[in-house]
Amino acid sequence: MSHSLLIAFVLFATVMFFTPGPNNIMLLSSGLTYGFRPTIPHIAGITFGFAFMVGAVGLGLGTIFIAYPVLQTILKYAGVVYLIYLAAAIAMSGPVSAGQDNRRGPMTFWGAAMFQWVNAKGWVMVIGTITAYAAISPYPWNIAIQVALSLLLGALSCTAWALFGSALRPVLTSPRAVRAFNIVMAVLLLASLYPVFMDA
Repeated sequence: MSHSLLIAFVLFATVMFFTPGPNNIMLLSSGLTYGFRPTIPHIAGITFGFAFMVGAVGLGLGTIFIAYPVLQTILKYAGVVYLIYLAAAIAMSGPVSAGQDNRRGPMTFWGAAMFQWVNAKGWVMVIGTITAYAAISPYPWNIAIQVALSLLLGALSCTAWALFGSALRPVLTSPRAVRAFNIVMAVLLLASLYPVFMDA
């Protein structure tokens, strides 16, 4: 095992997981709007969904996208449409009081897991993980290490962002303040699409 490459990968993954992106922005908003406990399925969906994507692409699924580049384009623009929908939903979200019926609610486990496949930042992370750090260890142990670290760092970063949002609940107490905060989060979510269009 290349310990220097492993350290470099941990640094790369830590920066990518903890810096703002679509997942973290949505977790921050969900923590504020719904609280930490209802956001746990969202956290789990991101964590396991992304780690599964790393494993699937690393074990050979990536060759399909190389053979059929149009699939990458379809996923990219499907992700754009879905992110615009999510941004609109977040912008219209207000605080949820105890016992209040809220039909939309926080994102589900499967919704969050499937979202990883149309998340532009997620694909940047996967491609960087699989290609730049393939020499951490002989195949397939390199994939196992990358998946394990993705699970660990993903769980830590997702939990931290959701807890941060939840910690804002006592501060942002009025419906107007929560709505204003969620509108800012929606704008940031839309801003995360900038690299997608720059790469078009």
